[in-house]
Amino acid sequence: MTGDNLTSAEQAVLDEIEEKGVDFLRLQFTDILGTVKNVAVPARQAEKAFAEGIYFDGSSIEGFVRIQESDMRLVPDPETFAVLPWRQKDDSAAGRMICDVYDTSTGEPFEGDPRRVLKDAIERAEEMGYEVNFAPEPEFFMFEEDEDGYATTETADHGGYFDVAPKDLASDVRRDIIYGLEEMGFEIEASHHEVARGQYEINFEYDDALSTADNVATFRTVVRAIAAQHDLHATFMPKPIPKINGSGMHTHQSLFTEDGENAFHDEDDEFDLSDTAHSYLAGILEHAPAITAVTNPTVNSYKRLVPGYEAPVYVAWSDRNRSALIRKPAARVPAASRIEARFPDPSCNPYLAFAVMLHAGLDGIEKDLECPDPVRENIYEFDEEKREEYGIETLPSNLGEAVDALEEDEVVLEALGEHVGPKFIEAKSQEFEDYLVDVSQWELDRYLETY
Repeated sequence: MTGDNLTSAEQAVLDEIEEKGVDFLRLQFTDILGTVKNVAVPARQAEKAFAEGIYFDGSSIEGFVRIQESDMRLVPDPETFAVLPWRQKDDSAAGRMICDVYDTSTGEPFEGDPRRVLKDAIERAEEMGYEVNFAPEPEFFMFEEDEDGYATTETADHGGYFDVAPKDLASDVRRDIIYGLEEMGFEIEASHHEVARGQYEINFEYDDALSTADNVATFRTVVRAIAAQHDLHATFMPKPIPKINGSGMHTHQSLFTEDGENAFHDEDDEFDLSDTAHSYLAGILEHAPAITAVTNPTVNSYKRLVPGYEAPVYVAWSDRNRSALIRKPAARVPAASRIEARFPDPSCNPYLAFAVMLHAGLDGIEKDLECPDPVRENIYEFDEEKREEYGIETLPSNLGEAVDALEEDEVVLEALGEHVGPKFIEAKSQEFEDYLVDVSQWELDRYLETY
């Protein structure tokens, strides 16, 4: 299988398709809400996909285009090719490539493509002389399915933080998930049971921002698919069980200079952070309320962001405790100096989440924002008076407040772009309005017979 005008990366994909007996390709992309979509084509269409792209109807995709301007084109990124481990059989397999979306009317990259939004943010960083690395830690729950195959909230085990079998009965499932991820090119660093029952974390190695966002989308797909093979339902919903810890996606971030030096490291600083790092950190704190609409994008996200369940709600940073919004983790070597944003959750669109955090941090650098002093005490134990004394604000308490903050923040809106910003606000405003007029089971249980 060869082509005359293919790049070496594209030819390598065609060779691997033939070698591994791949008969179908999933051409993957995401809508603005972060939902993974794909167009399946026979593997023999791979060369055509590289040369011409694959056309699809964009009007049916959340936040894309109106029906009268619906034709879109998928252009696969050959660097993202992987064989799907749960679809391999004796004589056939299915492959996956992540695609960029193009506007057929202009021939240009579609501005509503979340991957394009992140690429724009990365280009801004590159213009400022930086390469961008991200390392997220997505947490998830696994629940048993009922006899009809629907998800319950019965957990697969009753283990706790770092527990091992027999309490952690899902360790075999995690093992299979890790094997599947490794087959798709992931470098797994660690896997463990999280604090809540039925909750887990699998950490993979940091990478450039775009590859890492691709990896988050892939990670969620692999986890769900392999859990389903074990008759379990994996969910990245932030708070599926009341009154226990929810799932976060702590996101480590760092910038490197063009000569490979960590721009966040300064050994002469008390915290080993450079002026660049301090300003970047200050930028995220400055724009945190608006960022939250994107990094914590569901009504349910704000059931996690409450005091008492190890999720940060206070706009501050620390080099010691985990009650602050941003933490400076200990680094063994200069290349590992970074900051950790602890407020994002795994329901977010990773492309948009990384883009808005990166833009906010770069805004801090451009404006030379002054970073506040770290708060080394446990902010959860502060009363309102002490928080005011320290000048500590809180994140929005619900999705509506977060969307309001987003609408007022020019930097974060600019990060999303003229297409995605309004579409995202429209979708999330509608979601919050739907929530406000709904009547929950909690309300029925509490009030129906009482009144």
